[in-house]
Amino acid sequence: MQEKLKAFERLLTIMDELREQCPWDKKQTLDSLRHLTIEEVYELGDAILKKDMDELKGEIGDLMLHMVFYSKIASEEKAFDITDVLNTLCDKLVHRHPHIYGDVEANDEETVKRNWEQLKLQEKGKTSILQGVPTALPAMVKAFRVQEKVKQVGFDWEDVDEVWDKIEEELGELQVAIDDRQGQARIEEEFGDLMFTMINYARFLKLDPEACLERTNRKFIERFQFIEKNAPRDLADMSLAEMNLLWSKAKKKRKEVNRCYYESE
Repeated sequence: MQEKLKAFERLLTIMDELREQCPWDKKQTLDSLRHLTIEEVYELGDAILKKDMDELKGEIGDLMLHMVFYSKIASEEKAFDITDVLNTLCDKLVHRHPHIYGDVEANDEETVKRNWEQLKLQEKGKTSILQGVPTALPAMVKAFRVQEKVKQVGFDWEDVDEVWDKIEEELGELQVAIDDRQGQARIEEEFGDLMFTMINYARFLKLDPEACLERTNRKFIERFQFIEKNAPRDLADMSLAEMNLLWSKAKKKRKEVNRCYYESE
């Protein structure tokens, strides 16, 4: 524990020195750091998906620096400091885990999450459990969070088969909107309903839809870049059939790599 405290103290000392001496660090404000922090979060997410522990360690450090930086700026404005941040966090964790620090019983994950949301509502005097969902979240992440929150009060499907039935229903409604030329607004609405239900389905399968889509993005990029690398001439001069042939080779190559990986495990 002493070694951990010493490392954290070293970070705080460096932050103080940079804020006093570095021209770039001296200029930063809460607003100027915001977009950089968002970028760091995405870089952390990339490291998690890649399962690269060395990169993950670095990205965690980068994000921690930002938290210390915000606290330093706030302390200069006499608002709060890093001690206040950590104590507030500790107090919240203790309060929201009454099954650990109190006499409440919670023997499963769902009960813990339900208690967490109820306590959160009481603390902030909110009238809706959805008020805590940030408006700026990406749409897919927001849909997942909304679904998770309403689940805590029992507003959810009974089982995964019901969700699949809803997917088929929404897909049919989208097809009708397209076939009947019901207009762009209607088609967009039906497409959104289908995506929202697909995210629900991912949740029931205990999948992270954002991570699933990102893996598919990476797979597509890898295969298309294989086409670019192995194309005998400019892609614009190739037929779709020729490009699809290279696409199939890229798929086969990936399967062979995966097979070798699993056999080596």
